[in-house]
Amino acid sequence: MKYFIIAGERSGDLHGSNLVKALKNAENEVGGTPSVINAWGGELMEKSGAKILKNYKDLAFMGFLEVVQNIFKILGFFRECKTQIIDFQPDAIILIDYAGFNLRIAKWAKTHGFKVFYYISPKVWAWNQDRAFKIKASVDKLFVIFPFEVDFFKKYNFDVEYVGNPLLDAINDFQPNKDFRLSDSPLISEQKIVALLPGSRKQEVENMLKKMSRVADYFPDYQFVIAGVSNLSKTLYHPFLKPNIKIVYDQTYDLLTISDAALVTSGTATLETALFEVPQVVCYEANWISFQIAKKLIKVPYISLVNLIAQKEVVKELIQENFTVENLKKELDFLLNNTEKRGNQLAEYQNIKQILNKKNASKNVGNRIVEILKNSKTKIVLK
Repeated sequence: MKYFIIAGERSGDLHGSNLVKALKNAENEVGGTPSVINAWGGELMEKSGAKILKNYKDLAFMGFLEVVQNIFKILGFFRECKTQIIDFQPDAIILIDYAGFNLRIAKWAKTHGFKVFYYISPKVWAWNQDRAFKIKASVDKLFVIFPFEVDFFKKYNFDVEYVGNPLLDAINDFQPNKDFRLSDSPLISEQKIVALLPGSRKQEVENMLKKMSRVADYFPDYQFVIAGVSNLSKTLYHPFLKPNIKIVYDQTYDLLTISDAALVTSGTATLETALFEVPQVVCYEANWISFQIAKKLIKVPYISLVNLIAQKEVVKELIQENFTVENLKKELDFLLNNTEKRGNQLAEYQNIKQILNKKNASKNVGNRIVEILKNSKTKIVLK
């Protein structure tokens, strides 16, 4: 089988890499020919066996205003992607998250006769919910990673499959580096740690660290450690480093295993932090125009995945004007020094694990895609 996979973000590259492995294993189990996979993604997908035609780092536009400012570049990406799909003639297109781009590709692909699978649903339950009708019209099968999404799509008479959450698998499979705190590391041996997870996009890293880093001055007994990513320039992080603020690159999971608390930019990292059982404060700040537009569109009471899954406030969310150094200091102090608040958050993390309790998400998706394609009576061709 031939697959064209599109993952436009760092987290999508991780989940896409596991899906590439799962597709290849599923093909082997049914005795099919080896999979040929072209993709938009990153280094992890490439290591798993996909041929990367466009790196996700070229696609990182954040917020409404940034998209408008780069609209001609984005339109060029659409044309490039469509041409590559037509030239490749895949048996199926598999889209991973990255809704703004992938939903448009899905609509185009469906009208051109391609089989379309979507893994990790666009967050239509958060805003502009009528997009669920568009997904139903453009996607042959939607695989979701949160149980509440199944009930949401039922309202639109769309039968979707909950396959488990891939973060559970990634964290369960993770083997911590026992030498992470050795003397040649930038970390101070044995001193307690507060992790700073500012995100993976240049704009958000700059915005979030301006305030996150200032909190370190109020907690001299702790070392603050930034979870940096190597696909961004190291000079981006340099202004925020101090004697009590260190940085490690591409070792977020190792960092979380030894952290006492964390300040986390809203996104996938909030759930990862919860699954590592690290008390956290969730932070987010967008430019004023993007935030005003989002505020009118968002239909859910929380922005963090932790609170959305729990359907209540488990972690404190400091958003926009509430994202201040004073509020960060106050909430972090609660997590480090208030035994009751810390204990309550950790107990709620266990409930979240139970809600998500389904293993092998990537394997489940890979098996189902191969099964569906094998059972199809007609070959997918370009019309």
